[in-house]
Amino acid sequence: MPRRKEVDDWFERYDNPMKAVVLRVREIVLAADPRIDECIKWQAPTFTFEGNLASFYPKSKQHASLMFHLGARIPGNHPRLEGSGDTSRVLKLASVAEANAARRDLERIVRAWCQWRAAPEGKVAPARRKRAAPSATGSRRGRRRR
Repeated sequence: MPRRKEVDDWFERYDNPMKAVVLRVREIVLAADPRIDECIKWQAPTFTFEGNLASFYPKSKQHASLMFHLGARIPGNHPRLEGSGDTSRVLKLASVAEANAARRDLERIVRAWCQWRAAPEGKVAPARRKRAAPSATGSRRGRRRR
């Protein structure tokens, strides 16, 4: 998706030591899937596709902070996302080098979001779960209760 002028304008005014990191994360997210769009919501750049994917927390000066609104529900295992609540997750990156190192993980998160949100209603892929270890009976489910 092309960059939006309103977001470019926001960045023109953005004065923060993490600006280069935030701009790099923006590039990665927009390049991850052509369905991702951007806008300004809550006075911050926000990425969207069939809902709000993530918004930057613009006041953070120690790291770029990207809050995934429904991060707990994005299908898959995304260990870079911090948080333990039922809804949001946060990605924190302290440098452009760290953003570059996180690129593949960030792309996987964006693609998982887009696939999940594009799925027909009722056909939403659940979050991946670890497979159960085989039980003593050789079955993954163990013994049936009688």
